[in-house]
Amino acid sequence: MYSPPELELDLTASLYDRIADALVDTGYLILPSALPETMAYDLYQHLRAHRDDEFQRAGIGREQDHQLHGKVRRDQIRWLGREQSSVEAAYLDWMEGLREGLNRRLFMGLFDYEAHFAHYPAGAFYKRHLDAFRGQTNRVLTTVLYLNPDWDEQNGGELLIWPEPDSETVMTRVGPQMGTLVIFLSEQFPHEVLPASTDRFSIAGWFRVNASLNNQIDPPH
Repeated sequence: MYSPPELELDLTASLYDRIADALVDTGYLILPSALPETMAYDLYQHLRAHRDDEFQRAGIGREQDHQLHGKVRRDQIRWLGREQSSVEAAYLDWMEGLREGLNRRLFMGLFDYEAHFAHYPAGAFYKRHLDAFRGQTNRVLTTVLYLNPDWDEQNGGELLIWPEPDSETVMTRVGPQMGTLVIFLSEQFPHEVLPASTDRFSIAGWFRVNASLNNQIDPPH
């Protein structure tokens, strides 16, 4: 697991405090630079080294309910795994530290974390949606890390977030600048990815609670 140097421990604890406070106060937080300085760039280089055929077209729903729907989303994804590379392992370990930190502060019962790289080719989008529906999923906390060096805001590709499912007014717009981390409650905030004029990269992830069935731990994805 990722262990920050001793001098960084206080900063890490302070970051966990800030995230926890924001989740209690507003349910979301936008952090321009939360991860260790080189981690986002290592992830970007690692992501760009992959061939196009290593990604799969993203769908909606999970397991038997999963389906492709080009009118809803057109991104391409590849799931992260510790066994894939040390770069992916370092990111997942950092998120494991955050999971433990939030559980200690908020008693959220976060059980594990799943994440995938997301590639949005020029013109790709993801229409307004919720990552979780009350009582119907075990995803409770969403994270998005952007991996777009020197992003020009004129390229588009913003993340729109609404304050609640029935709201007609956008609460915030987030540009996909390199290293920006967005965290929000999965059941509360509808969001949408706008098309960009160039390739757009990110890591989408979800902290989950355990939804075991028949004594079997609910699997990821």
